[in-house]
Amino acid sequence: MPLLTLFALPSRAARHLARAAAACALLAALLLPRGGAYAQVPVTRPSEVEPVTAPKLLESPAPSFPEAGRAAGVTRQEVVLRVMVDEHGVVTTAEPTEPVGHGFYEAAIEAAQSYRFSPAMRGEAPISARILVSVVFELPPPPPPPPSPPPPPNEPAAPAAAPAAAPPSAAVEITVQGQSEAERARRSSDAVHVVETEAAQRQSADLGEVLARTQGVGVQRSGGLGSDVRFSLNGLTDDQIRFFLDGLPLDVAGYPFGIANVPVNLVERVEIYRGVVPIRFGGDALGGAVNLVSDRDVRGTHGSASLQVGSFGTYRATLGARHLHEPSGWFTRVNAFVDRAKNDYPMDVGVPDAKGREVPARVYRFHDAYAAEGANVETGLVNKRWARRLLLRAFFTRYEKEIQHNLMMTFNPYGDVELAEAVAGASLRYENTFARRVAVKALAGYSYSATVYEDLGRCVYDWFGQCIRERAQPGERRGRPEDQLYREHAGFVRLNADWRVLAGHTLTFSSAPTLNARSGDERRQANAEARDPLSAERRLMTWVSGLEYRAELFQNRLENAAFVKDYLQLLRSEDPLASGSFRRLDRSTHRLGFGDSLRYTLAEWVYAKASYEWATRLPNPDEVFGNAFPVRPNLELQPEVSHNVNLGLTLSGEVAPLGKLRGDVNGFVRSAARLIVLVGDDEMATYQNVYSARSRGVELAGGWTSPGDYLWLDGNVTWVDFRNTSTQGAFAANEGDRIPNRPYLFGTGSARLQMSHVAAPTDELSLTWTSRYVHEFFRGWEGLGTSKLTVPAQLVHSAVLTYLVRGEPTQLSFSGEAQNVTNADAFDVFGVPRPGRAFYFKATASL
Repeated sequence: MPLLTLFALPSRAARHLARAAAACALLAALLLPRGGAYAQVPVTRPSEVEPVTAPKLLESPAPSFPEAGRAAGVTRQEVVLRVMVDEHGVVTTAEPTEPVGHGFYEAAIEAAQSYRFSPAMRGEAPISARILVSVVFELPPPPPPPPSPPPPPNEPAAPAAAPAAAPPSAAVEITVQGQSEAERARRSSDAVHVVETEAAQRQSADLGEVLARTQGVGVQRSGGLGSDVRFSLNGLTDDQIRFFLDGLPLDVAGYPFGIANVPVNLVERVEIYRGVVPIRFGGDALGGAVNLVSDRDVRGTHGSASLQVGSFGTYRATLGARHLHEPSGWFTRVNAFVDRAKNDYPMDVGVPDAKGREVPARVYRFHDAYAAEGANVETGLVNKRWARRLLLRAFFTRYEKEIQHNLMMTFNPYGDVELAEAVAGASLRYENTFARRVAVKALAGYSYSATVYEDLGRCVYDWFGQCIRERAQPGERRGRPEDQLYREHAGFVRLNADWRVLAGHTLTFSSAPTLNARSGDERRQANAEARDPLSAERRLMTWVSGLEYRAELFQNRLENAAFVKDYLQLLRSEDPLASGSFRRLDRSTHRLGFGDSLRYTLAEWVYAKASYEWATRLPNPDEVFGNAFPVRPNLELQPEVSHNVNLGLTLSGEVAPLGKLRGDVNGFVRSAARLIVLVGDDEMATYQNVYSARSRGVELAGGWTSPGDYLWLDGNVTWVDFRNTSTQGAFAANEGDRIPNRPYLFGTGSARLQMSHVAAPTDELSLTWTSRYVHEFFRGWEGLGTSKLTVPAQLVHSAVLTYLVRGEPTQLSFSGEAQNVTNADAFDVFGVPRPGRAFYFKATASL
């Protein structure tokens, strides 16, 4: 069936909102030709705008079948027209998408000009739209044969022939293929890069690996599945980036084990906001934000499942289902996952021989298993006059992780150190539009987490997993027993209100308070009579508010969003002293921030973006209060601030007969003060303010798809120059040095060969090869000494063969994947090897 593509066009231009936006628009208008083609570029704000609906056909007079077509023996002909429907539902232009002979072209246009539509709607406002209309001409069946002569007397009469069918009118078929949420996000003024996971869901690479293949993103791991992960974006790392699931902070949404271990089959796309974060998230961030978007469709009934098995005892499974009871509007969605991994891959280490000399040996990792499972249920009402969505979501997640060694894998391994966490909570989401101009979205969430850290082992282990001697007292990591329980209550509320002042002009207000309360219990205290240090009061309240004015000018060629933010943080805590007493430590912080983001469409296939934010990031609970392993508290931490700048150019289009081309270049600068960095030795680390640092760099990405979509080639490269600029304090001696333990040059390339019509017309077979390169980097400050600890350069390849069965209503996929095909040495952390060659099989089903 032909598809209708909807292009939303504002009905009138708007006045300039600010001199900066006006100057940019004037310059672009002078340099670029004017024309109606620009109006076809569909640029809307992602997620927050009212939906656009297609025109509906009200009247379609039947066209006459062309005599030339009848004479040529044609009995059926389809003509696809590109039709412009104005805000009154009147067809203003009609033209064919491809030439058609025998008079059908002229007859279809003549008929279309007499059609009457209801106009396209953005929310409840009529707008112009360009659509594809399929007009089907079909001749009536031939007339029945003449009646037989009358029968002889006394014989029954033959039954009368059925009357001839009336000539049918020409059929008009209209189907909508709206612009995807991902494309709307890309073409907004936001500094966002969107990663769609449809292909990744059929492969074995986890979400951490999917993100590591994206320009500007670095993912460092200390082992296999479930290991500690450092996520970096344009040089800034860890909690300098905020993470969300459908706009809800990830730690309040039920995924405490980090973004890399979230099951990729539960994520439809990933939105990566580079340095400039929209106020609608209600979060503070220094280097940007990452929003995982799950299946938000609330239509019909749908189910999906996946199962993955592979090397090193890896098993992963997901299950999802949704159902809408249309008469009542009651909707329910269920998701669940289970992960298991032994992580017993081989690695090379140094072990003592019989004379105590260190010799190389190949051993298998032990005591490094990971287990996680979780489920969530979402239910409520949708598509009501008083609530577009009112949904309650409840979740439970738990994980257990064995810990085998310290940060750099020095000294003897551990055989009994373990970490476990369980999280339960709920969230309530409400969305609706009032008085046709005000859209309200409210979100509230609560979670309770319990974390247990145990170090009660009595053995000294070697790298072969053997207990070589007993310890004088329990405790492998610090020489004393530790049995710690951490409890945390977290609450989050966010209110977003969009007021459509005029067509193309929107004022947005956002307010989002977050409360964290933490307590603990050391169940193996050295002095049972003393007060437990973990019982100290730990309360942190953060409140981020914002106001944004977004304008779409010059028929959507220019979109600009200017915003201000307000940050407030209140700390209420007790600081345990070495004497066993406690001192009161309360602190309040208040700051303001502002920024602007701009997108200008140069042509339908190319657009430019520029953005800036004076950003503030307030310390989070883990940075201030520490966590079970291996971060210690630092109650003196100060907020970090940064000037963030992005400038980019994106192109995407089809160049006949070469195929589809795409490219993206983005330059960035991050000039940060009081930068919070994790600093420590092999056993323990603490977050500290480094005072100032500067990151600048460039991201390049490009791709090509052959005609017929048989071959896909993609690649990207990122260079980051992230240096310490402190002139005073503890790090002044390292002024000008690169910030240590951060990759600064890395890239990914991939090639996919795809075949269709394999066993059935809709089946698809694909072979994908991916290569990822990371240049060597220093573990410590590059200016210290001549002998430096270096993480070596590495090039890792993977290959995956996928067979996709597209059916109605079921879709199946089967894939076999080899990761680290060449069994290359791979390190993200100095001294800690990543897994070598591994094989996986994955199957998915969707219906």
